This record gives sequence, structure tokens and C-alpha cells, in this order.
Amino acid sequence: MKSYQKLTTPQPAGWQVEEEGAAPIPPARGRMAPWWVGSGLLVAAVLLSTITVWVLRQVSGGWLGPTPPPKCLLVPESHRFDCYPERRVVVTQELCESRGCCFIQSPSPAEGKQGVPWCFYPPDFPSYTLESLNQTALGMVGLLVRREKAYYPRDIQMLRLDVEFETDTRLHIKITDAANPRYEVPLDVPRATKRAENPIYSLNFSWDPFGVLLRRTATGTVLLNTTVAPLIFADQFLQISTSLPSRFLYGLGEHRGSLLHSLDWNTLTLWARDVSPTESFNLYGAHPFYLLMEEGGDAHGVFLLNSNAMEVALQPAPGLTWRTIGGVLDFYIFLGPSPNMVIQQYQQVIGFPAMPPLWALGFHLCRWGYGSSNGTWQTVRAMRNYQIPQDAQWNDIDYMDRYRDFTFDSQKFASLPSLVEDLHKHGQHYVIILDPGISSTNPHGSYWPFDEGLRRGLFLNTTQGQPLIGQVWPGFTAFADFSNPDTHQWWLENLQHFHAHVPFDGLWIDMNEPSNFMDGSEEGCPPGELDSPPYTPAVLGDSLSSKTVCASAKQKASVHYNLHNLYGLMEAKATASALIQIRGKRPFVISRSTFPSQGRYSGHWLGDNRSQWKDMYYSIPGLLSFSLFGIPLVGADICGFSGSTSEELCTRWMQLGAFYPFARNHNTQNEKAQDPTVFSPAARTAMKDVLLTRYSLLPFLYTLFHHAHLQGDTVARPLFFEFPQDVATLGLDRQFLWGGSLLVTPVLEPGVDSVTGYVPQGMWYDFYTGYSVNSSGEMLKMSAPLEHLNLHVREGSILPTQKPGTTSEATRGNPLRLIVALSLSATAWGDLFWDDGESLDTFERGSYFYLVFNVTQNIFTSTVLHASTEATNVTIGTLSIFGVQKPPSKVLLNGQEKPFSYLDNQVLTVSDLGISLSKGFSLQWL
Repeated sequence: MKSYQKLTTPQPAGWQVEEEGAAPIPPARGRMAPWWVGSGLLVAAVLLSTITVWVLRQVSGGWLGPTPPPKCLLVPESHRFDCYPERRVVVTQELCESRGCCFIQSPSPAEGKQGVPWCFYPPDFPSYTLESLNQTALGMVGLLVRREKAYYPRDIQMLRLDVEFETDTRLHIKITDAANPRYEVPLDVPRATKRAENPIYSLNFSWDPFGVLLRRTATGTVLLNTTVAPLIFADQFLQISTSLPSRFLYGLGEHRGSLLHSLDWNTLTLWARDVSPTESFNLYGAHPFYLLMEEGGDAHGVFLLNSNAMEVALQPAPGLTWRTIGGVLDFYIFLGPSPNMVIQQYQQVIGFPAMPPLWALGFHLCRWGYGSSNGTWQTVRAMRNYQIPQDAQWNDIDYMDRYRDFTFDSQKFASLPSLVEDLHKHGQHYVIILDPGISSTNPHGSYWPFDEGLRRGLFLNTTQGQPLIGQVWPGFTAFADFSNPDTHQWWLENLQHFHAHVPFDGLWIDMNEPSNFMDGSEEGCPPGELDSPPYTPAVLGDSLSSKTVCASAKQKASVHYNLHNLYGLMEAKATASALIQIRGKRPFVISRSTFPSQGRYSGHWLGDNRSQWKDMYYSIPGLLSFSLFGIPLVGADICGFSGSTSEELCTRWMQLGAFYPFARNHNTQNEKAQDPTVFSPAARTAMKDVLLTRYSLLPFLYTLFHHAHLQGDTVARPLFFEFPQDVATLGLDRQFLWGGSLLVTPVLEPGVDSVTGYVPQGMWYDFYTGYSVNSSGEMLKMSAPLEHLNLHVREGSILPTQKPGTTSEATRGNPLRLIVALSLSATAWGDLFWDDGESLDTFERGSYFYLVFNVTQNIFTSTVLHASTEATNVTIGTLSIFGVQKPPSKVLLNGQEKPFSYLDNQVLTVSDLGISLSKGFSLQWL
């Protein structure tokens, strides 16, 4: 008899500690290791549960059916792992017991227990046995054997276990078919060359049933315990469960909801889908990665490298179940121990994000429904007239001729080339939308993109080998197969042809889940286990082909069943490569569908949101989640895409959106305009002011992106990243930080002139005035009239800012102002990365400036750690020092006395410095 281990047992029976270099010793066969032993509270809960069930049966006159076996009653509700997860099925006792599982019908849903599975695994459900385990140069290799078949077809009896101790903070565990090759995600991942010497984790195994127990060595915290439920590995159903050491779990995108996931019987589905962001739906991208905060402030992360349709079931044990319908179980575990280090370690596997061009960090403006190039141009001129910052103008699909890629409407958008030329003359940029659906109904020879794609065989095909035809904006369409390298060349050639007429600067790739207005294709989908698999995860529409193409569609690299979630990533890769070849500069790509590693090629916007207050709130957990996913260039449609905004909502949203890493105001057709120029003078001024604030912070923001590109730091950051031991920060998602230094507290509700936000322990300074707030770690009410966004600078930091212009190019030439926020011990630190803002690989080629700023003992120093010719014309004009306790008698710049001002709020300002950025200097106050 086998058993599944209790989550909190320090040393579960049936386990042998794995010493470095030794294989685990198998426990005695046939001995039941009761996982419920060892916790009085759990035993009490089980007894109470048993008594409750018995009482309910007596009261109900037996409607709950016969009394379950004792082994079933011993499983507490929170620990019941679902044996019958199929949706749209009423699970009966007969169905459940046919799988060899326990059936206990929950009491009335009115008691709020409808999430508890009625059908769950008994403690002795058959699983795999670890038959052998041998040492390798990097770790271990083992053989897993299942002697009793599970209940899904083509159960795989023998599995290979590969364990690699890749680094001291990264563990790689892979389980696959021991006899036959299976589909694996074609993602470039680093290959370890030697075994970790001093891992901060210990790994143990249970032999029968097979299980993994992973601990953090320093604390003994159990991070993974996979013996809580059986491992199932069939051809189209792979499932593994684990305990969790806490309830503080984040990630697992793309979904709309709070940043902190609920573990109250919550299932998250990962299958790329075109749908307006809605709670509980699977959305545009798939990110099978979670970050979990442990008690005490440590963090770890788990990444399942698998691109098939998937769901992750969370339950209050706390526990988690991965369920996927293809591929292999390929896990990376990251040990941190800080949350920021977990995300860095994750990106060491999937790749660090690309460094964006500086103009990508300016303000972007778009709408569907400008109607013409002249209408677009009119908005651009109005923005200039009011001197409102803007770096990029976009057009949605209405610029195209009949919604066909690589065309523009020669009537309504006749002046488009002139508009783009005008944007470039003013230091601005132009971005167009592209969809992957290629119009298939044009007369032969009249539309080169389709004709040539067909000739070269570059589209998704049906099982019969013909192009799969769906329907998108231009009508019937074929879908480009970006898993084929030849498609990348065709994509480049199309973009080159169009760029010769309309010299765009960036590309917005939409509809790339891929989206389809019909289910599957014009002919539906063929019968078979790709389109109708034995198990379908809880996808919107209950079918893999719902509003996308058939899972059976053939692609160069595999079937769409395996590649669907990679479609946006593969298109982004082709698009970024094409832009580099066309422009010779850093590419700017914004994609709707995403997958791990996409930050290397594109940013992301959060999709077709609505002009509602709750949508504005949900954008914050959205952008913070994508920070965890290694895609820092992210934002939502400011003021909302669909529906009509209000002046108050749009003003507040412009204030929040000015602090999205990617800031774009975008609007749908047939709604009133919502760009800043159309509102009242008061609202327009508030929007302009907050954009000027963003532009003043571009040097700081750009430096944050440099650190993201270099080592995987986050840009927009949850508060708990900086204060992991402060439990009050673990659920906060109505505020966020830029880096570790700037706290953003937006207004997210109507009709108020104040906002309550959490201020972590320490000294914080008002960004605008320098007034200090010494917080004990508390909720504080802040004044927030309509024209004001609350920003606070953390003690001990130095922010490089700049006098703002109306474009990033104009801002670049202006003098810098360094804002110094002294700690209580009168120290501070900051840095600045500076290059030409657009050339490729400036850091890698050494074409950049890097400066470090430091304050100690009343002396500010600027030290140039790396120099090039890029910053010789830029000057530091002003130094503002917050928190100077006493009025100085004099200030010395490089030993020479300098005029200064000192205010009652303890702000020391030294102006007219005129120091070249390329020169180190010191400034002392006495």
C-alpha cells in the first residue's frame, strides 16, 4: 500500500535524506506511511470532518450516499486533490469510483464549499515507483515505473527522471518518457557544465510512491513535496501536485485579478486567447511560472517549461496541481532567496529583456478611428500646440486598405508618408499595427504577401496539407507559420516593401494568439485527439479551437496543439529581427500574446480593456505580473480602450499611466476622443504636468531598464520586493515602485480628493517638495486633488532627473537635476546609465556612460565608472538634497565655495552647476 505525505511532516515516513553524492535508500515496501500522523490540529480537523459527514448523513436521511471508506474520511477537505477535474460533467459516485478514487459529496453549496472536490485521491492511489537512481556529473538520473495503469489513455509506464544541480540557487528537474521522444519547447536555455558546489537547497526522494521533497537548507522550509497526490503521465494528460509552504503566491499568467492569487480552490488556465480582459478567463499569453513568498521573507520560484494547454489548480492546503495535456514535465526551481533574485534567476534561464530605445519610454498616442492620416495629423498638431509631451503616434487597422497587412488606404491615408516625415522632423516616431492573418481572397497576382506565402508554403496547414483558412479583419485569411525560419524572411521582405513607402519606426503585433473570428477554420476541425483531446483544460469556450485555429493544424516545428502558446513569441522574434535589419537600430515591438523569453523581443500591453475604474485598478497587478515574467516594457491602454471615458477617470488614468513603463493612451472607434487635448483646460494641464514629470524622470527610468537588460531587475516593482519581511506589503497591488526608490500611489476611485496608501517603514520624501514622512510602516491618508499624483522618494536613494522637453530627444539635451534623498544616517546612493538612446548593443560595445552617485558624511560624489563620447555635451545643472538636518554655513564644489539655498523643509539646493556629465565631482556642505 502506498501513501501520500502530509504537507507539514518534518521527515515523512518512507523518505530517506539525500546526502550529496549518495542515492536515497528505499523504504520498506508495503508499509503505509500515514501522512496525517504528527499534527494534533490536523487529526482534530479530520475527526471533526468525519463527525460532520456522519451527522449530515443522519440528518439528510442518507442523501449523501453510503459512508465512504475510512481512508477517504481521513483526508481533510483542504488536502483533497481532484481526481475528476473534467468540466461540464456532474461527477457521480460511480464515475469517481471507476477511477479508484474517494467520493464525498460536499454539503450544500450555501455553506461555501462548492470548490471542494467531491472526487479525490485516496492515500493509497497507485503512482510511480522510483526503481533506480544513479549519480551523473550534474546530478542524478532515475527510472520511474508505474505498475497499475491510470485512467487516461496511453499511460506511459516508464519515465526518465533527470535532476541537475545547475547552480547554487537553481535546480532543474525533468520527467519524460523513458522510451520515446516527446515534444519539448524549442526555447534556448542555458546548459550547466558543472554541478553546483554549495547549493542552498537539499533534495530528497520518496521511492514508493515516487516523490520529490525540496527544502531550503537555511530554514528547513519545505518548498516542494510532490507526494501529496499521485503523479500521472499519459500521452495527453500530465499531472503533478505539490504542497506549498505559504499562501503568498504570484504569477501564472495571463489573467486578470489581484496580484496575490487566491488559493481558495482557484484554477488558472494557460491557453492564449483573444478576449477582453475578464476575471477568471484565460487571456492573451501563457506564463507557467510562479513566485512564492515564504514565512520570514524568503522567496522561491517555479517554472514549468511546457507550452501545451495547461491549468494550475490552487487549493487551501496550501497546495498546487500542474495539469498539462502534452510535452514533458520540465521544471526549474529558483531559490532566491530574495524575490528580486528569484526573478533574476528566472531570466537567467529564459533570457534578459532587450534594452528599449529611449523614445519607447516616452508618451505614445493611438486610437482606432482617426479616420484618416489628416485626422491623425490633426491630433499630433494639437498635442504640439499645447506643448504636451509625445514621442510616438500610432495607427490602428483603419490605416490599411481593406484591413490587409502591408497596405495603406490610398484615399483616406494618402498623406500618411508626409505625416511620418513630419513626425521624424519633430523628433517623433511612428508605429503601425500588424496582424498575422493574411487576406486569402484577393485575385491571384494582386496581393503579394498571400501569393508569395502560398508559393513558399509559409502558412498553417490543415491535416490535409492545404492552408488553413479562418476569418479575421480582412475576411478570410491564412495564418503565417512563424515556427518556419523561411517565414521570417518573407515577413522581413514584406516589411521592407512597406517601409519603403511608409518608414515606420516600431511595430504593434496584435491578434497573435492567433485570433480567429470562427472556431477552428471555415471547415471546422477534423475529428481526432488533437482537436478533441481526452482531457481539455478549463479554457474559455470549452474547446481548444474556440476563437482560434484548429489544434491539429500543421506547422513547420510541430502541430499547433503544441505550438499555440508560442505563436506570439515566434512572431515577436521575427518582427524584432526584421526591424533590426530594416532600421539598423534597437527594435520597438509591442505584442498582445506572450510566452516566457518574450522580453528579449517585445513589450506587451494588457489588451482591450474598458474605460472603467476597476480596469484602471486591474492594470497595476497586470503590469506587476509582467515584471515577474521578464517583460518589463508593459502598460495598459490609458483611459481605457472600449467604452467612453470621463474627464475625471481619464485624468486619474493619465496620472497612473504616466508611470506605466510603457505609456500609451489608446481608444476604440465610435467613441469620443480621449487624448489630452480634448479635455477642459484644468484636466489638460493636469495630464500635461504628469507627462512632464514622467519625462523629467526618463534618465532614472532608462537606467532601470538598463539594469533589467543587464541582470533581470524589475522596473515596475511590487512593494514586497523591497520589503519582503513586511507582511503588510504581500497583498498590496494598488501602489507600486519604480525600482527600489520611487513610490507611486495613484487615485483609483471617483469623487475623492485624497488617497490612502501604505508607506513602508523608513523616511520617505515628497517627490515634488522634499517634505519628509517618517513612517513606522503604516497606511497614510494623502491629499490628492485632481491635479496631483502622490510620489515619494525612498530614503538613501539618488534619482537622476532632467528638465523635461516635449520629446525624449528634446529632453536629452537639457541639464540634469539630481535628487538626493538622505537616509537617517545621512547617506544615499544612485546611478545613471547614458548612451545614444537607440543604437544596438551599446553596453556590449562599450558605447555608454555609467556614473555612480554617493553621499556620506555630508559629501556628495559623482564617479564616472565608464566613459565614452555619448555624454560629453550633457551637464548636471542642479543638485537637490532632501533631509539636510541643519542649515549649512557653506557649500563647496570641488573645494570651491558655491551659492546655495536651504528651505525650512530641510531641502538644500545648489543650482547652476554646469558640470559635464563626463566629469566626476564632489560637493560638500558644512
